[in-house]
Amino acid sequence: MASTPPHCSITASTKSYKNHQHPKNHFKNHQNNHRNHPLPRKFSLSNPLPSPCNAAKHTATAASASTVRAPLSQVSTPFPSLDPDFSGRRSTRFVSKMHLGRPKTSINTRHTSIAEEVLQLALHNAIAGLESILVSFESKLSGSDDYTFLLRELGNRSEYEKAIKCFNFAVRREARRTEQGKLATAMISILGRLGKVELARGIFHTALNEGYGKTVYAFSALISAFGRSGYCDEALKVFDSMKNYGLKPNLVIYNAVIDACGKGGLEFKRVVEIFDEMLRSGVQPDRITFNSLLAVCSRGGLWEAARNLFSEMVDRGIDRDIFTYNTFLDAVCKGGQMDLAFEIMAEMPAKNIFPNVITYSTMVDGYAKAGRFDDALNLFNEMKFLGIGLDRVSYNTLLSIYAKLGRFEEALDICREMEDSGMRRDVVTYNALLGGYGKQGKYDEVRALFDEMKAQKVSPNLLTYSTVIDVYSKGGLYDEAMDVFREFKWAGLKADVVLYSALIDALCKNGLVESAVSLLDEMTKEGIRPNVVTYNSIIDAFGRSATSEHVFDAGGIPESQADSSSSLVIKQCIHGKAVDREDNRIVKIFGQLAAEKGGQAKKDCGGKREILCILGIFQRMHELEIRPNVVTFSAILNACSRCDSFEDASMLLEELRLFDNQVYGVAYGLLMGYRENVWIQAQSLFDEVKLMDSSTASAFYNALTDMLWHFGQKRGAQLVVLEGKRRQVWDNVWSNSCLDLHLMSSGAARATVHSWLLNIHSTVFEGHELPKLLSILTGWGKHSKVVGDGALRRAVEALLTGMGAPFQLAKCNLGRFVSTGPVVTAWLRESGTKNLLVLHDNRTQPENTRFEEISNLQTLTL
Repeated sequence: MASTPPHCSITASTKSYKNHQHPKNHFKNHQNNHRNHPLPRKFSLSNPLPSPCNAAKHTATAASASTVRAPLSQVSTPFPSLDPDFSGRRSTRFVSKMHLGRPKTSINTRHTSIAEEVLQLALHNAIAGLESILVSFESKLSGSDDYTFLLRELGNRSEYEKAIKCFNFAVRREARRTEQGKLATAMISILGRLGKVELARGIFHTALNEGYGKTVYAFSALISAFGRSGYCDEALKVFDSMKNYGLKPNLVIYNAVIDACGKGGLEFKRVVEIFDEMLRSGVQPDRITFNSLLAVCSRGGLWEAARNLFSEMVDRGIDRDIFTYNTFLDAVCKGGQMDLAFEIMAEMPAKNIFPNVITYSTMVDGYAKAGRFDDALNLFNEMKFLGIGLDRVSYNTLLSIYAKLGRFEEALDICREMEDSGMRRDVVTYNALLGGYGKQGKYDEVRALFDEMKAQKVSPNLLTYSTVIDVYSKGGLYDEAMDVFREFKWAGLKADVVLYSALIDALCKNGLVESAVSLLDEMTKEGIRPNVVTYNSIIDAFGRSATSEHVFDAGGIPESQADSSSSLVIKQCIHGKAVDREDNRIVKIFGQLAAEKGGQAKKDCGGKREILCILGIFQRMHELEIRPNVVTFSAILNACSRCDSFEDASMLLEELRLFDNQVYGVAYGLLMGYRENVWIQAQSLFDEVKLMDSSTASAFYNALTDMLWHFGQKRGAQLVVLEGKRRQVWDNVWSNSCLDLHLMSSGAARATVHSWLLNIHSTVFEGHELPKLLSILTGWGKHSKVVGDGALRRAVEALLTGMGAPFQLAKCNLGRFVSTGPVVTAWLRESGTKNLLVLHDNRTQPENTRFEEISNLQTLTL
């Protein structure tokens, strides 16, 4: 049986891409800078990565296996790799690139010139006159080939109503069932591409009822139509219903349903079950099957599964095309494995497959998300050197990088270059600029750009409004945020997880944790699923509320008067044009924030209650199958650092071991003094963190060392910070004459001061002379209420004073401690100095003491 009907190719064709020739050894000079990632020989889809399923289950019929696959290659590592979600790379603002560069669906028909004439008449006349046009040319049109051409061309111009009218006309005049079935398949495919899935469903059911829709191609077309619009469950129902009509799925059907599952966000594990059913049915996969499976991995950042799929294609003798490589690269980049991605890209020319604009855009986006902006910009320069023209996606990606770096002149230069190439700024362009200006606190530019966008008839989308509201909220411009929200509602849009998360974050940062939790409840009642970003804000807020001082000062206003003032502002805000309960709630929040900006809010204080709340939130995330990431980990450790009770902090970490013993087991083990027992496991964790971007990695090390220092595990904190230094988490921190601490937390900074002083102590006792001037930089505390009075500076000053170290504040720099080499040398030679510099842990366990097994723990009842 042919895998596709002669008139219609439902899935990607084998049309070749326009490739750009690369110098033969183009990547040679780069490869030595990247690590090797050997590709395993065999992949087992029967052993997929464990992942919870949140979609409707699909019942697969089991038959005897026709293909036996070798088990997944085992890699000997002491501890399993961290979950891909731990790196925190996945954004709520996810834009799929799965099918960028995929050949367009082609419908190969042999149409006549008469059909082209009819098309022009159909396009230039109203739909009411279409029937008479078709009647007048009926005798000249050459059957289903001409009509299929008309359907396709009308669909390509989004004239779906005219296409449906043409379809109905053709079906009534076509007596042959097979030709009617071809027309129905083409019409369903066209409507699916246009997102008109209900109309496609109607055509399908009419075809079934009238006897010409019972073909695998009609079923495949409807499955693809549902898949394109993300209706994975509906696609699976159509797939399941085939057996009721005596139809056996073929390769086209399986490819369509796997592709639909990928677009609908079905978990990889469930897609694998369908693939296994396909093999048991004796249907062998082709390149399109594997490309669709790779696309599922790409969506979830499952780079290891993608790598194994890529290898199995070789083992099965299936050629890989540019789409295969681009999708594989997207999965690897989303998994944060940029060195591996570079190696894959470097091997492409040897396979006679040359990177195209999509390949480069994927790599550049991956480097940008990993914080490796120099690598990203170097690739752009390479594109220009090779003569690869930038498309809209490339321009917007480059512009976004410059905006994130705060290099707005260069970002605007890119805008001008894009416009000179004939591409107007679109909503993605404006969103990137708005986000960049917002991160730099340039609120006037945000306001002007938002107005310009609308003046240029570029309609703001959901992301635009979420970005602007988030920017204004974080900047304390709550009245402006409220105005944008009202405009957002007038545009007929509905709040999504990004907008809710921004509001919750604003509440949390202002200490209104209970209001944030209330909004979280309302969000879930509205059917909007929270994500890890939402929960991270609340966890961080509970941690801060445990010991935080009151940030807002009522300025002597009596509490009753403050409440009255706040209530008045809220009532004035609600007096606007909010249209339903949800809107009233959000507008009320902006009013509350606006009132509290004036100084009427105080943060709750507590202790164990907040720790238990954090544990409860973590359990809730687990129940909802929302995977914590490195930001969650850092927020939890920061909460422990702010907690005065060692028992409460250790209880929290011990309980969290139930959910992730690799990550939280390390923190708990170091806190309890099991350093010798958990250090190998800690090294594995540090290896994973090294693959993250620099800001995320430094936040991780800062949080871990802060917690250990806070509870007296100072030797452990020192070892962790030295690991961070060895892995270059902080750039240019340490030299013989200068210690730069301004990117460190107070715990990490103090542990580093001890290590640096011990290092120069060794230098002195080895007979070497110290530099004439020694400096310790802490930064001058630009975010502090009093300039030069930052928390880090105070902590380091207290540490130096306590040790009697002869460092003084520089007169011209409030964030620099200085001393001379001879003075420090004399101090280091004093008999008691070394004892002051050597750190110890308050709690230690003998090396032969076994680290408590996780099975002995029980979850707290909250």
